Amino acid sequence: MMILPRRHVLRACALALSSLLGVAAPLAGAAAPPQGAPIRVALIESLSGSFANTGEAVFRNIAWAMERVNARGGVALPPAAGGARPLMLVRYDSKGTNEEALSALRAAIDGGARFVMQGNSSATAAALIDAINKHNQREPGKRVVFLNYSAVDPALTNEKCSFWHFRFDAHADMRMAALMEVIREDKALQRAYLIGQDYSFGQAVLREARRQLAAQRPDVAIVGDELHAVGRVKDFAPYAVKIKASGAQAVITGNWGNDLTLLVKAAREVGYDGMFYTFYGNALGAPAALGDAGVGKVVAVADWLPNLPTQGSETFYRAFRERFPSPQDDYVHMRMQLMVEALAQALQQAGSDDPLAVARALEHASVRLYGQAGAMRAQDHQFQQSLVIGVMDRQGAPGVKFDVEGSGYGFRVVRQIAADKAQMPSTCQMQRL
Repeated sequence: MMILPRRHVLRACALALSSLLGVAAPLAGAAAPPQGAPIRVALIESLSGSFANTGEAVFRNIAWAMERVNARGGVALPPAAGGARPLMLVRYDSKGTNEEALSALRAAIDGGARFVMQGNSSATAAALIDAINKHNQREPGKRVVFLNYSAVDPALTNEKCSFWHFRFDAHADMRMAALMEVIREDKALQRAYLIGQDYSFGQAVLREARRQLAAQRPDVAIVGDELHAVGRVKDFAPYAVKIKASGAQAVITGNWGNDLTLLVKAAREVGYDGMFYTFYGNALGAPAALGDAGVGKVVAVADWLPNLPTQGSETFYRAFRERFPSPQDDYVHMRMQLMVEALAQALQQAGSDDPLAVARALEHASVRLYGQAGAMRAQDHQFQQSLVIGVMDRQGAPGVKFDVEGSGYGFRVVRQIAADKAQMPSTCQMQRL
């Protein structure tokens, strides 16, 4: 990949400029614009191809979070480190492949970025971690810190943990354990179908589903267990037919993006009326694809949901909808906001943008936003935060003030799991600097 295309550089500059001027900054009062050189943060994500919608959704979240930081004056550093400096988000398209992601990493480093964000693929995250480990050892003067918002293969903060990698999402085992809080109480469930994407994350989800079902619901028979190619299946009808024919009363899946939307749509079309226990069933077209067939049937686990019954949560969500009024842009994640807050906090505590100093500060990050809070665990760089479980229902039903993507369907919170209950042990043996 070549260095960031000019149109993307201009877009990033426009983003930084709008932030400097206080444009679209609903979460903070106006402050003196930061005058120092921008701190460049690279977003390496699928911005074209099958998962372009997920990449663009992430961009909106992180751009909005940086606008908030810049609107309150940017990152306050000592004069010797440039004084008050804005965050600048620069986009790099990985095109859904590890090879392009690695090329994007090289371009980002050459372009001056020392902080990299990625998340929508655990396989890509693993490749980036390996490349960053080698790069940082080879070129200590150009070290890079990797902030991960969605790649949830448990190995990334266990056997593959790295000093340079920080994960801000709950990993797959944590999410599955949260889902099991509801599955354990679903006494009608006797037969389950497991389906997932055929790469490290999807494999980890199914592996953990088998383990936790055996431990907590040994009475549940697994009547289907299969993996499919990531982002390549255009017609899920054959899978949906098998799910229905199996007699499964529930599907357990970690699918995301179009691989989830097309799966649930196909299930509806063949008349499957069982439950869907999902990691990501609350957004990106899935509720609209299911329609009324999903009411009371789709369960999703998340770090936060718009219908969380707190005033702070509602204020936060309304601010996002004001910033991005199009229903198609309705994809907001609290963890991405907390991640940017943690980066800004670590930069200020480090007193510079030196990646080593910032990484050391990030190990102890503790942030709060609109009543939601989280803290980094230094042992394995796994962010610890509360989780919530939601069930799909019609907008206007009790507990469903807000719908998803203008679909008329939202998620009613049925379980909140505190951070200390959501955490899991780690096998990480990290080498620190």
